[in-house]
Amino acid sequence: MSSPGSGCDRSAPTGATALLVIAKEPLPGRVKTRLTPPFSPREAARLAEAALGDTLRTVRSLPATRRTVVLEGAPGPWLPPGIEVVEQGTGGLDERLAAAFGACSGPTLLIGMDTPQVTAADLAPALSPDAWDGCDAWFGPAEDGGFWALGLADPDPELLRGVPMSVPETGAVQRRRLVDAGLTVRDLPRLRDVDTAADAAHVAALAPHGLFAAVLAGLTRAAAAR
Repeated sequence: MSSPGSGCDRSAPTGATALLVIAKEPLPGRVKTRLTPPFSPREAARLAEAALGDTLRTVRSLPATRRTVVLEGAPGPWLPPGIEVVEQGTGGLDERLAAAFGACSGPTLLIGMDTPQVTAADLAPALSPDAWDGCDAWFGPAEDGGFWALGLADPDPELLRGVPMSVPETGAVQRRRLVDAGLTVRDLPRLRDVDTAADAAHVAALAPHGLFAAVLAGLTRAAAAR
């Protein structure tokens, strides 16, 4: 596993963007705990792994100077070729996100692992050749009040430190932080995170051909047969 500072291309050409995925190793009891019940910790971990797999599959299809998972834990068989891994920093989520951006220079776009329905089209505006023309930041709002994507032309970690995480106002506070810093902010589509069983069903319906939908369907069938 690479060191925290090696995940972004510091010699990227002007206009090119590094792509980060902030993720946890999908271990039972460590991920998607709000899915239990109705799912067991092991089943929740399978869903988390599927969500991460779908996310990384999309990431591999996108134009980027580098594609990196900023990981809490260790990589496993879910990691496809062509994706680098760096360790997450320590501290609260705001500090870990700040550290991920602080290890980069030049335009950087970070997304989470909780939106397996994300498509190349959702991210295309922030990765197009003119994505940063007259734009300092890209912001992807989540339906629960958080955010699923954040892009910075100049990845200053101070733009994230101190933002309250995992509360209904997280997204509003983070976006306001960007605006108050004088940045021009453009928005990506609003997406729904997978936190609860209801979220899982909704997201699977949006991406019925993905791995996440297939795993959820299998778990649902198994539960019905018990």
